[in-house]
Amino acid sequence: MKAFTTENLRNLAVIGHGDAGKTQLVSSLLHVAGATTRWGKVDEGTTVTDFEEDSIERKITLNNNFAHLEYKDTKVNLIDTPGYAAFVAHARPALRVADCALVVVDGVHGIEVQTEKTWQYANEFLLPRFMVINKIDKEHADFGHALETATSSFARSIVPFTLPIGKEGDFKGVVDVVHQKAYEFDDRGKAKEVPLPEEGKDIFDRTRERLIELVAESDDALMEKYFSDGTLPEEDIYPNLAKAIANSKLCPVYAVSANNLVGLQILLDHIVEFAPNPATHEAEYGFTDADQGGERITRKYSNDEPFSAYVFRTIADPFAGRINVMKVVSGKVAADATVFNSTRDAQERLGSLHVIQGKTLDKVNEAQTGDIIAVVKLKETQTGDTLCDKASPIVFPKVEYPEAAIAFAIEPKSRADEEKISVALHKILEEDPSLHFDRDPQTKEFILSGSGQLHIETVVDKLKNRYHVEVALHPPKVPYKETITAQVEVQGRHKKQSGGRGQFGDCKCIFEPLERGAGFEFVDKIFGGAIPQNFRPAVEKGILEAAQSGYVAGYPMVDFRVTLIDGSYHTVDSDEHSFKAAGRKAYRAAMEKARPTLLEPIMDVEVFTPQEVSGDIMGDLNSRRGRVGGMEMRGKQQVIKAKVPLSEMLDYQSKLNSVTQARGSYHMQFSHYDPLPHNLAQKVIDEAVAAGRVRAHDDED
Repeated sequence: MKAFTTENLRNLAVIGHGDAGKTQLVSSLLHVAGATTRWGKVDEGTTVTDFEEDSIERKITLNNNFAHLEYKDTKVNLIDTPGYAAFVAHARPALRVADCALVVVDGVHGIEVQTEKTWQYANEFLLPRFMVINKIDKEHADFGHALETATSSFARSIVPFTLPIGKEGDFKGVVDVVHQKAYEFDDRGKAKEVPLPEEGKDIFDRTRERLIELVAESDDALMEKYFSDGTLPEEDIYPNLAKAIANSKLCPVYAVSANNLVGLQILLDHIVEFAPNPATHEAEYGFTDADQGGERITRKYSNDEPFSAYVFRTIADPFAGRINVMKVVSGKVAADATVFNSTRDAQERLGSLHVIQGKTLDKVNEAQTGDIIAVVKLKETQTGDTLCDKASPIVFPKVEYPEAAIAFAIEPKSRADEEKISVALHKILEEDPSLHFDRDPQTKEFILSGSGQLHIETVVDKLKNRYHVEVALHPPKVPYKETITAQVEVQGRHKKQSGGRGQFGDCKCIFEPLERGAGFEFVDKIFGGAIPQNFRPAVEKGILEAAQSGYVAGYPMVDFRVTLIDGSYHTVDSDEHSFKAAGRKAYRAAMEKARPTLLEPIMDVEVFTPQEVSGDIMGDLNSRRGRVGGMEMRGKQQVIKAKVPLSEMLDYQSKLNSVTQARGSYHMQFSHYDPLPHNLAQKVIDEAVAAGRVRAHDDED
């Protein structure tokens, strides 16, 4: 494929709710434009962008995938994004690099939850939008109703550029409101001009008037002319449409059926005519260093600027290896160029440049400003990195992903799986920055976190099918801790005589509780030589080692002070080992009297929810032993702040989805530890005894 100039590029992120028909729309647009000889169908598993086994089997898009077509000397890059709640965050990097969002709405259901979420993402990136109302051929489809839900949900600047001719099974054509023409379509999606229908002429006239009004509102001079003349002449309407769309003053809406190819050719015509090219963007900003603490600088979308590109997707291909997908923000780049990774302070040789068509890579010799290209087998580069000219460094800000909402402990099923899991997960994490994998230092579990249970399940499937690693999932353990609640004085005495040199260590200590978060303190208050100076640290070591495995339920003991006040030693038999043993015995003696108790982690939780269900959310948080601390409005959402025990939040995502119809989200971070109520503590203790982590103790109460 040839290199396209910036003015002849269109980059569209296809967004919307799951099952609205995004993947089928992309496949059908490719077919109508002649980019593919075979018309791919979602139901048959033959679409260009859903090519992975998981996607075909589940009939859902799991990550951003790419396609392109050439139409009227223009290259249209299409990024097919996921629409299901567990994967919808992947739309963020797609919108970060797109120049326009193509919002797909189901003609039967109208605006749905993830349409709202992805629309909000597009707002964050100040992105112009086209809207497609799809599935107009389906039973109960209603273009007017879908349009009404869009207008009430988003903005009054939404206006149809095409209106449907016929409905449901009789949907056969569209009226082009801009050019005032009507078309019907054959079974290959080719448009044939027909007379404007008389039926619905009043709707056409109102829509046309609305379009003129919105064009007038986009410019002060046009507004004056509109008020004085009551309308605008044709020569003022057409040239200002693209400008109004690029400035987000106007969102055109199209009636289509991706399944029947109706309306798609007109949509393609309008994408070429009216969708913004990369150069219509304001300059991208970045920083002079990777820490983003340096000077703020900009790059214009121009071939005359120094080269820079933002890497927004990494694909772990089993054959090609690692594929980095990037948008050229400024300048141009040729195959085999050496560039600078300013994020990681490393040189990279690009090798061949490619454009992506689903799972196929096609080589190109050069890419100009605004194009989306792929490079294979870079050594250092990851998602979120910036590549640039070393003489003019810039680091673009990375896209932020929402925090993980659900976590599972992941356990390899065999020793062989244990050896392979780290490498396999590393490759999956490269592809999906919304996943997190780490090891809990206290519970020793490997924790895999993601945006939902389905998200984690697809990772498990990928581990099995692609990397031949089998794992089991469990709810993660709660990292409880233990502390003491009373001050006690105890003696630890270790004496062992078995012929020859013996062992002897003796210490007297005071154990006392400290405030939450204070940790452990050891105070040496021995005066004189009751215990020689070189043996005293051994007492502390013995106590610390014993405290790591707790006393009540096997969890680390924290927030207590030990004061060493007295002891004795033997000139021959005493050594460091003996005093460590004495420290351990002092610890055990103290635990029998100091009323040890369990502590549980408390989290700072923020829940984002539609206002109408905020009462239900607060009631549910209260039932989880949460303490609601405040509420505020952010945009159209209510934000509820609360402190909630971690043990009560392990299954929260599914409950939140149920109450808010998947429109809510939350994030949490550790706040502090609090004592666990006695009835719940006893259950944790019983589980620890059953697991053999501790022996049963008499109930102190």
